[in-house]
Amino acid sequence: NHDTKTLVRQGGVTSLAIYDIQNKFMAYSAPFPDIVDVVSEWGSLFIISTDNRIYRLEEKDTQTKLDMLFKKNLYQMAINLAKSQHYDYEGLIDIFTQYGDHLNSKGDHDGAIQQYIRTIGHLEPSYVIRKFLDAQRIHNLTAYLQALHNQNLANKDHTTLLINCYTKLKDVQKLDEFVMTDRELNFDVETAIKVCRQAGYNKHALYLARKYEEHDWFLKIHLEQEEKDEAQRQINFLEALEYINGLPFCDAESYLKKYGNALVNELPEQTTDLLKRLCTSFKSSHITSGEAEVQRARPEEFIHIYVNQTEYLLNFLESMVQAQPGSSNVIYNTLLELYLHRDATDKPYAWQVREAKALDLLKNPEASYNLDQAMVLAQMHDFQAGILYLYEKAKLYQQILHYHMDHRSYAQVIETCKKHGNKDPSLWVQALSYFADSDDDCKDQIVEVLTHIDKQNLLSPLMVVRTLSRNSRATLATIRDYIVRRLQQDNEQVMEDERLVRQYREETEKMRAQIEELKTSAKIFQVMKCSLCRSPLELPAAHFLCQHSFHQHCLEGMTDTDTECPLCSSENKKVLDIIRHQEQQKDLHEQFHNQLERAPDSFSVVADYFGRGVFNKLTLVTEPSND
Repeated sequence: NHDTKTLVRQGGVTSLAIYDIQNKFMAYSAPFPDIVDVVSEWGSLFIISTDNRIYRLEEKDTQTKLDMLFKKNLYQMAINLAKSQHYDYEGLIDIFTQYGDHLNSKGDHDGAIQQYIRTIGHLEPSYVIRKFLDAQRIHNLTAYLQALHNQNLANKDHTTLLINCYTKLKDVQKLDEFVMTDRELNFDVETAIKVCRQAGYNKHALYLARKYEEHDWFLKIHLEQEEKDEAQRQINFLEALEYINGLPFCDAESYLKKYGNALVNELPEQTTDLLKRLCTSFKSSHITSGEAEVQRARPEEFIHIYVNQTEYLLNFLESMVQAQPGSSNVIYNTLLELYLHRDATDKPYAWQVREAKALDLLKNPEASYNLDQAMVLAQMHDFQAGILYLYEKAKLYQQILHYHMDHRSYAQVIETCKKHGNKDPSLWVQALSYFADSDDDCKDQIVEVLTHIDKQNLLSPLMVVRTLSRNSRATLATIRDYIVRRLQQDNEQVMEDERLVRQYREETEKMRAQIEELKTSAKIFQVMKCSLCRSPLELPAAHFLCQHSFHQHCLEGMTDTDTECPLCSSENKKVLDIIRHQEQQKDLHEQFHNQLERAPDSFSVVADYFGRGVFNKLTLVTEPSND
């Protein structure tokens, strides 16, 4: 395998030198006695000397050759030898590594890093990186990390380290070439953004975030960085707001919830305008085909971002209920609370305007506020008009009356009774008790209340007298007209009852006479027309003792039985029901009194009978007569 053999004779001794022309080194050199010839055969060199001897030289194997070169630190020669012998690549990697280690130990760090670069993809990068972590070797480490990224073999840690190297070197040009490029990136974008931001290179971080749609990082850098210049801070927030405006609906909604409070505190008007669009007619700029889809967010989900921005929250909610009258009760409840909230700096006129708006909201039939919560808010802020309206809306007439009583509004007490007394007559009774217990002179009010109590017969005179006895100012003269009027009514009622008794007695005597007559004498029927169809009466016909007569076919079409007059059946049924009820009540009364006398707890017996409806007045509903 050697290209050249050289013989040099000197004083009976011949020097033999064997050269490797391809790899440019002397492979073998030794003195021999006078050499006659050198023969290459069977893979060996045979040396024939004058003393009739033959010497055989065998070539060492490649690994032995390499080991010898390594010992002599001839790494470049070892590399060339390995390549000429078609050494496998794994073997070459080992040579590159040993060569790099050798150069690094000798202080040739630039040469060493070039050898380590040749091992990328096979040698663990951490083996190399650990050797160049010294600040003085940062250039060499940067070169290695660049090569690692160029071969797309870098991980997040390598990207972080490389960008840190650029920032430590303040090599903005290299950082621009690495980050702000149109070529396909060979590193993790999020990691690069994070490292650039930490190193203060926000321009590069924003470039990556915008280009690769890392929305969260873009907004975080703009909104969370500390900016001493107020003008620049305003610009950052405006850019962030404009960026959100260009996002798809779901992303815009999410980031406004996340950063809305910071945006509202810095740019309340612009942020509120964007929120109005988001909750009413937001069109995503990302939809290019056909008509953009209109999407709406739920405005109640953004109320929390308006902390310490009451004025703009009020503006936002007013816009929402105007654009969407069917908004949720959370919107209306919050808006009502804002209307009723009063600051020490509020002027009287402003407070009156807000109260008027609050009352209009309560009266709005489309407003879906929570009635109970609205009542609590109105009471907390002493909103009189709202309290009374809500009580009336909830039909809490008793509360309306008590509200005026608590405020000693006598005229309003009377007016409430007049307005709602037909729905709840007990209001007049409570009003009477209230005026009776009052320390003021309420004679006029008592007289007016008594007039209505008398008209509706709400209390007995005895109860009225007992009620008014608690008022030292109420004299007999105050209720004289009422007592006289009730006594007259009672007297007239007694006279009417006596008249009815006489009338019923006369009618009873007549009925008894008729019954006796029916039992003892014949009854002559002289009716000429049918009581149903009013046509002349023809046989067959049916006659009843009530003086009604019918055609047979008319009677059969009217009722299933021919034993009862169809025209009198309803009245007869009513009478029979009354009789039956009286018989039952008679038994019940006797049973009730017996139980009441024997029971240890009389009250429980009375309560039981009340629950069974024994004391309820009997009401019979009858069909109207066809006669």
